[in-house]
Amino acid sequence: MVARHDLATDPVLHEQLLVVRRGTAWFRRQVDALTDRDLDGPSLLPGWSRRHVVAHVGYNARALTRLVDWATSGVETPMYSSLDERTEEIERGATQPSRALRHLNEHAAITLDVAWRDTPDAVWSTLVRTAQGRTVPLTETVWMRTREVWMHAVDLDHGAALADVPRRVLRRLLTDITGLWERKEAGAELRVVVTDDHTLDWGTGEARIVGNLPAVVGWAAGRTNALLDDGQGHAAPRWL
Repeated sequence: MVARHDLATDPVLHEQLLVVRRGTAWFRRQVDALTDRDLDGPSLLPGWSRRHVVAHVGYNARALTRLVDWATSGVETPMYSSLDERTEEIERGATQPSRALRHLNEHAAITLDVAWRDTPDAVWSTLVRTAQGRTVPLTETVWMRTREVWMHAVDLDHGAALADVPRRVLRRLLTDITGLWERKEAGAELRVVVTDDHTLDWGTGEARIVGNLPAVVGWAAGRTNALLDDGQGHAAPRWL
């Protein structure tokens, strides 16, 4: 049997695919560690059980596979027909029997990875459109998935922590979030200080958010409520 390998030859893309595959494996290990009863428990996301998180991550893989198909075939295939359809899909998915939900997560991830593996160099620069309406090259789907699997493994709230996430992922995530705040002209009152990575300090406001990189990312992504220097809580601006 001949071993299959990525058709893409770009070393940067190879490294990005390695990171997303590590994250996918980590997410799966977190899911595998959950009993069926555990799946019914709450996640770190308000209003979502762990079932919702697993369903979301599974359907996200299917949606990103549709973007790969779009780039490969030239036939426009949106991630979702509408945001309402996306929400309804997750709600239905969360009600599936546990075995079916686990199969969804595993099978969808494998299908996406195979689609990436079989995508040649010339296709990766093809423009596709995200669910938020952004036009991006297909390479962006790798980061979109990276963010999903690493963050949502933590959201399962079963032992995984942001401190376990690779710093390169946390750095890019914080850069993405603060970049979006700038585009939306949000957070002008803030000064975000990352104590263990000063290159990521952001803002010139009076309200100082101070912490190490995992703590600041947790706050910026809306997972935790960081404290200001005066000890008062301050919610992060919305980013997604």
